[in-house]
Amino acid sequence: MEPRISFITLGVADLDRATRFYAEVLKLPRIPMPDGAGVSFFEMGKTWLSLFPREDLTKDAGVSAEGSGFAGFTLAHNVDSIEAVDALFAELRAAGVKIVKEPVRAPWGGYSGYFADSEAFLWEVAWNPHFPHA
Repeated sequence: MEPRISFITLGVADLDRATRFYAEVLKLPRIPMPDGAGVSFFEMGKTWLSLFPREDLTKDAGVSAEGSGFAGFTLAHNVDSIEAVDALFAELRAAGVKIVKEPVRAPWGGYSGYFADSEAFLWEVAWNPHFPHA
């Protein structure tokens, strides 16, 4: 198997709200879809982010939709400096985004904080001196 991730699909409660968040707040480039497609796609380099109604996603995967709280994973966006982390958090605050953890120096040598998207998925924004792809 080739080592790569093609899609990250988030099961969302409100597709329109989540789509607006990623398009308007995070300013990700949206891939045009026909009206009523029931899914939103955003290009993120060679990986696409997909937003799909949670109920439909659980049916597609054949799992229960029951449960809440921490989903057991986070998404991460790495930037090339501490200043870039702070600048992005300033933009998020100005847009009214929920900041879960303010950026701080991390024990692994970097600098990071967390915010929640419109569906409460956690995103880490980090400067990592050990990560070559910021």
